[in-house]
Amino acid sequence: MSNGLDGRQRDENGQIREKRGDTRVGTLRQEYGDNFAKGYRSDTKLQTVRNDTGKSLSELVKKK
Repeated sequence: MSNGLDGRQRDENGQIREKRGDTRVGTLRQEYGDNFAKGYRSDTKLQTVRNDTGKSLSELVKKK
């Protein structure tokens, strides 16, 4: 794997690696900033945020 321009990991084929659904919001805030998934507790799982909002991680990051 190699790092992409935006700092996210890329697989050998160049595709951005998706975060696992069990990644906690607190962990993602360390990477994407304190405003990521505002209104959610830091121990909330990414999959819960995705299910509640209907958005992908990329869409959630762009929302900042």
